[in-house]
Amino acid sequence: MNSLKTLIPLIVPILLGLFLIPFGDKNDRSINSSERMTVNQKQILEGIFYLDNSPVEISIENGIITNIQRKDKLSDLSLSKTFIAPGLIDHQVNGYLSYSFVGEDLTEEQIRKITEAFWKEGITTFLPTLTSNSFEIIHKNFGILAQAIKDPIIGQSIPGFHLEGPYISPLDGFRGAHPKEHVRLPNWEEFSKWYEAADHKILEVTLAPELEGSIDFVNKCLTKNIVVALGHHNGSADMIKAAADAGATVSTHLGNGCANLIHRHDNPIWPQLADERLAASIIVDGFHLRPEEVNVFYKIKGKENTILVSDIVRLAGSPPGIYEDFGTKVEVTKEGKVMMPSQNVLAGASFLITAGIENIMKFTQCSLGDAINMASKNPAKLLGLEDRGVLRVGKRADLILFTMKENRISITKTIVGGETVFEKD
Repeated sequence: MNSLKTLIPLIVPILLGLFLIPFGDKNDRSINSSERMTVNQKQILEGIFYLDNSPVEISIENGIITNIQRKDKLSDLSLSKTFIAPGLIDHQVNGYLSYSFVGEDLTEEQIRKITEAFWKEGITTFLPTLTSNSFEIIHKNFGILAQAIKDPIIGQSIPGFHLEGPYISPLDGFRGAHPKEHVRLPNWEEFSKWYEAADHKILEVTLAPELEGSIDFVNKCLTKNIVVALGHHNGSADMIKAAADAGATVSTHLGNGCANLIHRHDNPIWPQLADERLAASIIVDGFHLRPEEVNVFYKIKGKENTILVSDIVRLAGSPPGIYEDFGTKVEVTKEGKVMMPSQNVLAGASFLITAGIENIMKFTQCSLGDAINMASKNPAKLLGLEDRGVLRVGKRADLILFTMKENRISITKTIVGGETVFEKD
């Protein structure tokens, strides 16, 4: 198994395009640094506005949206089925392309490759997410990430990081795929060292409210404007209320990070649904939640307080088989599920946030505009990213152009900060 673990980073990227997920096709083309349009060049884009299906012309200059003009018809009729929308934002990304953000061999080059791969899929902003691990690995990798995002191009897509754990429930089921030996009580002194290594760019922390010291930890996070999320926990209604009173604002992948068998009344799902102060991030890949659950969560939280995340892991796109991850055996099924057989729990996701957009439209019958907002506007609001997430004059020009066929999104162009970073030939 150790030899297999060594070979995974070498063989998985080769196989990514052959199995499970259509990450692109032969006509996809990344725009390298020498080809990218400079931000001071004026651009004019035409397409169908994602919110109301009307023809629109958007002007960009110096990396900013300078004008949005509704039109009677498009000057280029070939764009009549091309939508224009804000770039997608995924605030829970564990890894990709066989690389993990808590991998022992994380490099800046891996981070660049992940970022460029996400551009091809319309993801213009994401938070690398570090899950429960040793102090040393988390400290080292935050340092690598902080150095990587000093790059003026990559840095535009990574405003900061998400720490999911290690301050979560140690109980099987609620702990999910997080290694039990790395789960521990909140420790502000430890966290402060990570925060320094991350160059103060930890934007979100997921923790369990029932742990000793959690509420004090929430209070301290708020002094640094860190978003506090509740996840992988078995908190009571009172504990959840106390965390929300202290300033927690979101539930991490609500309905997951939960034991398979729970009390029908006393469980952590109902209180989080009931508390209007808690937005709900959800994984709508078709595996983590049943369509009925997605429908109920959406109806309760509404289109303004529902946030789509991928929770994607490094094994995404890998061929079916048994791998080693999270310190144990992990199975990738032929359907694309990433499972931990020892606990019969999911170990992250293998589908991009675009799948969540497609599925929530199918499960709830919500509009395309509302589905896109759940993966752009809403996470930007949660994280305080006021320069992005919507198409509005004065906002940073993070845009995607895409077509839809049989409810599938196909990205044709991605623009980050006014630069074209991906275009389909």
